[in-house]
Amino acid sequence: MYYGKIYSNYHELKQAIKNYIHYYNQYRMKEKLHWQSPIEFRKNQLLIAQK
Repeated sequence: MYYGKIYSNYHELKQAIKNYIHYYNQYRMKEKLHWQSPIEFRKNQLLIAQK
């Protein structure tokens, strides 16, 4: 069981975890990061550092 869902096999569970990690890093906005996703924040920090 993962987040209340029962998966029929290991591969379904593994894919669900991969999908969540992708969402977490690519799309989830965080207040601490000025309402940006972690990836957006890192990109912006790199741009600032290069100036």
